[in-house]
Amino acid sequence: MFVDQIKIEVKAGKGGDGSVAFRHEKFVPNGGPAGGDGGHGGDVVLVGDEGLRTLLDFRYRRHFKADAGQNGQNKAMYGRGAENTYVKVPTGTSVKDIETGEFIGDIVENGQELVVARGGRGGRGNIHFATARNTAPEIAENGEPGEERTLQLELKVLADVGLVGFPSVGKSTLLSVATSAKPKIASYQFTTLVPNLGMVQLDDGRDYVMADLPGLIAGAAQGVGLGIQFLRHIERTRVILHLIDMDPENGRDPWEDYQQIRHELEQYDPSLLNRPEIIVPTKMDMPGTEERLATFRSRLFVEIPDQKPLVVPISSINHQGVQKLLQQTADVLARTPKPSLHSQPVTDDQSVTYQFSANENQRDFEIEKTDDHEFTVTGARIEKFVKMTNLDHQDGIMRFARALANWGIEAALREAGAENGDTIVISDFSFDFLE
Repeated sequence: MFVDQIKIEVKAGKGGDGSVAFRHEKFVPNGGPAGGDGGHGGDVVLVGDEGLRTLLDFRYRRHFKADAGQNGQNKAMYGRGAENTYVKVPTGTSVKDIETGEFIGDIVENGQELVVARGGRGGRGNIHFATARNTAPEIAENGEPGEERTLQLELKVLADVGLVGFPSVGKSTLLSVATSAKPKIASYQFTTLVPNLGMVQLDDGRDYVMADLPGLIAGAAQGVGLGIQFLRHIERTRVILHLIDMDPENGRDPWEDYQQIRHELEQYDPSLLNRPEIIVPTKMDMPGTEERLATFRSRLFVEIPDQKPLVVPISSINHQGVQKLLQQTADVLARTPKPSLHSQPVTDDQSVTYQFSANENQRDFEIEKTDDHEFTVTGARIEKFVKMTNLDHQDGIMRFARALANWGIEAALREAGAENGDTIVISDFSFDFLE
């Protein structure tokens, strides 16, 4: 089964928690802080694998989770960082965040890596919080949560040459003659079920990848027939071979077919009309095809005299003109630069060290009264701070209280009507509001 779109969920590893520990050395009366930092959580990384041709494997496993970093230890020992989780995907895969709509990147080369969820940094141990006033702090940070994302993977076939045209014009037959590929044909107007790839190898040593793309019909760009689900695979082909059936008995007009397919390509992506194109009249072994081809040529050069497209008639059944077509296609490819398909760079998420600010205008949180005596505080900075605060020690609780005051959250809660004993909820932590 060919699968070219799938949704997966990824979760990077949480950073290890920082440690609260103290030295206990002989002849050192008070010791000092000795809690180490936690290790970095593992990333989730997609890796291009040219041996894969479909996203089918992701139908059976859609959740990928990286390991958490090791917690910090005493004697100022750092926790071990977690290994990354690597997930293989076919080359030609585009990655998008479903919730935000952000395009994350393309994977177009074998072995190319793309980080799609970054692991959290390790929390700092209490060795970082010693001051002249507090030489033995019981403060440490929890590890930063790893990123969680819901991604859409979309496979776009990577091929040098794409075969387009109406169903039953001979695309699959040409592919099978030119390569060793064995396309699967469906009963729907004899069209190909899925995109098929084959390697063309010429006697002069040149080779290229050819893709048989499923047959288009009128309205394909709007989803008619197999529709837009396979039009995306044309995007990355460098040269288009436009096959047109010249059989006089098929009841169709070659010129209208040619115009209709060009219209569908334009509706999907106007830049496709600027790709190098070779027009390939097919089934030239049938009686009456030469006359039809002559009529088509005259119409072609009258309607678009400036473009002068290359026309190479063939018959795949008796191999007439096939080698000439393959040679001329290689010549066009040699003159056509490869498109730039490198993935969009993803900037590193720098570790955040929280600094308290008394700037009242910097309000990056919201307060909502969710019950008669309950208020919920939301905001990326405060929610992350809560998750990274170790509240098992009194020093950690005091640091959290200072953050609420310095960031203006305490004053904002009073303005919102919070009173003594009301419940305040931030992320998954709740506490009583006390004046």
